[in-house]
Amino acid sequence: MSTDALVRRAAHGSTALRGGRVRRLTPYQVFGLLFWLLMTLAYWRVPPCCEAGQHAAAVERLRAGLAAGAVSPYVLAQGALARLTGLTGWQLLRVCGPVNLLVLLTGLGRLVRVLTPRPWAPVLALGFMAVLWGTEPGRGAGSLALLPLSGSLGYPSAFALGLTFWAWALTGTRARDLRRVRYVGPSGLRSLSGYAALGALYGVVALIDPVTGVGAWAGAVAFAMGWQRGWRGAVWGRWGLMCTVAAGVFGCGAHAQLLPQPYDGPAARCWLALLLGVPALWLRARRAAGQVSGRAAKGVSRQAAAGVSRRAVWLAAWREPLVLLFALECLVTAYGFGTPLGLALLAPQCALAVELAAERPWPRWRRALGWAAAGGACLGFLAAQAGAVVPRSVDPVGFAQPPRWPSYDWAVRHIGPGEPVVTDAYYAVRLLPGYGIELADGHDRRPRVRWLLLTRQERLPEEAVVVDWSRRTGEVLARLTRRREVPGVTTRR
Repeated sequence: MSTDALVRRAAHGSTALRGGRVRRLTPYQVFGLLFWLLMTLAYWRVPPCCEAGQHAAAVERLRAGLAAGAVSPYVLAQGALARLTGLTGWQLLRVCGPVNLLVLLTGLGRLVRVLTPRPWAPVLALGFMAVLWGTEPGRGAGSLALLPLSGSLGYPSAFALGLTFWAWALTGTRARDLRRVRYVGPSGLRSLSGYAALGALYGVVALIDPVTGVGAWAGAVAFAMGWQRGWRGAVWGRWGLMCTVAAGVFGCGAHAQLLPQPYDGPAARCWLALLLGVPALWLRARRAAGQVSGRAAKGVSRQAAAGVSRRAVWLAAWREPLVLLFALECLVTAYGFGTPLGLALLAPQCALAVELAAERPWPRWRRALGWAAAGGACLGFLAAQAGAVVPRSVDPVGFAQPPRWPSYDWAVRHIGPGEPVVTDAYYAVRLLPGYGIELADGHDRRPRVRWLLLTRQERLPEEAVVVDWSRRTGEVLARLTRRREVPGVTTRR
């Protein structure tokens, strides 16, 4: 052997301490960081609206040391952080948005890596998750599209979705582990503690958001049924234990909140994802069926091979976790529990990403699917999601923008802490509690009020004087000169 082969090449510069190896960022880390920065700026740009006032109000009550009713561990942690740092409810929502997005992105990347080792699959899954929905802008929490996500990143549901992705990734990893599990000795204790921790994670998701918890449990069943093999202790031992712990903690958080909800038919708003994702699910099942039928057809006569192939397609479909995930999430949604759209459509979006992340050369059908997915993503972005990242000031077309609710900072600076306010204004009723302000009911004779917030259509009472008003909405903040009981103070519309 020559001496040159025994001499290690010297590493210079920044690689000297690592033996010449430089760790490169993966494509998902690069694009995920860019997505995190873009969506964080978009979230901070959009004013609070919709359900944000409710979440900020719960934090404000905990910050003031008041009882906030039944709250989740997420809200309790927010209240404790608010008391430690002095942040208000609105400020804490702004801080939690980027944190929730980080949990979402890391969970999605880990989940897709469990499904496939292809490096570009998580990038494509992130892109399809953000824009491949439909041509109508969706609203509300639970959707992972750009436009709804720009306003709901600070909600507990966003954090619950991120934890769900992590739980599914850990479940898929354990489901693929075919080693025999021993429940005696140190290794058995580690196995039991691992499955108990995994079950507790599903329970935490249910405590934070019970509706998301139902979808998370359906996904756990899908991965367990799809990848777990064998019936001697594996299914009854591993997944029986995990489901038992999850169901116990889940029942503590769900209880009466999981009443059936009306199904609002989201398929009309996500037809692009269904049109392109469902064929990708079928292709994955068909490919797995080819492997199953190839093994099953050995030793079988040629006449029976066709029947074996047909049976293998159905068998492989029910052994593909993404197919099972899509079927169970649709079933749960149709039943009326209202599974978040982000979970119901994740399976077809991920299946499409896995198929299009395959190495080249591509067959004709994959090239056609790739062009269709690119066209659908562009259509979905321009028709429904572009307004989330394109400011209105530089918008050349007039994209659908996130709702821009008015701010009530002008009124809050005049109202003292703990003073009740009477108002009928639509936005004020939903946003003022987020500032820690109590709303008084006009039909309740117990409270005595000093402040009125009147709309343009309401007349100013004789015993009230105008303190301030909003140039945007025309609303007026008035102070009562004589304290009176609530009935008769305001003039109803």
